[in-house]
Amino acid sequence: MASTEGLVPITRAYLSSYYDKYPFPPLSGDVSRLSCDISSLIHLLTLQSPPSPGEASLIDEANRQPPHKIDENMWKNREQMEEILFLLQPSRWPLQLSEDAEFSCILRHLKDKFDIALAAMVSFQSKNSERVFTTVMTYMPQDFRGTLIRQQKERSERNKQAEVDALLSSGGTIRDTYALLWKQQMERRRQLAQLGSATGVYKTLVKYLVGVPQVLLDFIRQINDDDGPMEEQRERYGPPLYSLTKLVMTIRVFLTLLWERYDTFKLNRDQMNLLSEAAIVYTSEFERFVTFISDVFANSPFFISADTAGILGSRENEEYKEIIVQAGRTYEVSLMVESENSYIAWDFSLMQGKMSMDIGFSVEYISATGEKTLILPYRRYEADQGNFSTLMAGNYKLVWDNSFSTFFKKTLRYKVDCIPPVVEPSN
Repeated sequence: MASTEGLVPITRAYLSSYYDKYPFPPLSGDVSRLSCDISSLIHLLTLQSPPSPGEASLIDEANRQPPHKIDENMWKNREQMEEILFLLQPSRWPLQLSEDAEFSCILRHLKDKFDIALAAMVSFQSKNSERVFTTVMTYMPQDFRGTLIRQQKERSERNKQAEVDALLSSGGTIRDTYALLWKQQMERRRQLAQLGSATGVYKTLVKYLVGVPQVLLDFIRQINDDDGPMEEQRERYGPPLYSLTKLVMTIRVFLTLLWERYDTFKLNRDQMNLLSEAAIVYTSEFERFVTFISDVFANSPFFISADTAGILGSRENEEYKEIIVQAGRTYEVSLMVESENSYIAWDFSLMQGKMSMDIGFSVEYISATGEKTLILPYRRYEADQGNFSTLMAGNYKLVWDNSFSTFFKKTLRYKVDCIPPVVEPSN
């Protein structure tokens, strides 16, 4: 049993500094372009034949914002890949399509691509789950109590798998299966949260009879809080994953509608090439994301020393400020710069809830006569970092603009700084 003395659960501040070492190389711009192009084909299909209620539900789901949680997006991608693979089985192809040798060859190639991507997804989830359990067990008693915990986990997982098998045997769909899998995942999370929040006699039993260290109870209680450590993960790595979720759902909807209408809407060569490009870009970018995030997760600790947490926490409190920008209002920070060639730098983000929020941001220079010069044009962001070198001394204003919002206030977390120019020592 590894010692937890002097350790505390990872904090959001710690994960922020840890993730700074792992910037994700941006997705190819083809991801968003192909999502739009495939959506245009979906629109053509619906113009030719109005969608059924089931198809309309799929289109509506594809048009909504993807889930906020990283793991929920992972399950959503896995579900959509299985749906696509089902549609790409030769027995599911429209008859006219199966008679086209060239198109049949392309579809088989795409099926192979999705098979590989799905295998990478399943492997990632399995290895990550095992890593988490193994790490937790290193802090548990290495005696009969640890054995009982392992046996309980194995029994629980067997019961969950039996539940899935029973659903499939009764004719459950892929969608039904993944709804159940996600429900089981949420049950695991709720059980952990309840364990971490245990009080009174039950907490004493858990802590001393079962042998769960207090620091582990604290970890499982707070790790998935809306503004807890995992929110930093979602903020850093959520956006590229959300774009991939959008693309795979769009591909799935297109194939679903196309198969039902192929007798009147036959793909031409350009449209087949577009579908092929979308599938290849999605599978390659998704595999790259999974490989990247696997490395990030594999090296991320659960606990850090109390000293480290204290240092990071105090540094964060000193550097960052929080302000609520009410709906219809703006918030400004003015910096008086005394010398040209100074650097003005900023780092800000919005504290996100269940809905993704953004805010307008711009920078302007105000001369002594009150004349304004735009330095950074207005644009809406969820978060941003940046800096520039000043050409003139004087007053610079950083403006966060929530005037476009009628109902939603925004919680802004920010820091700004003015760094004077470096003066070379005279000889």
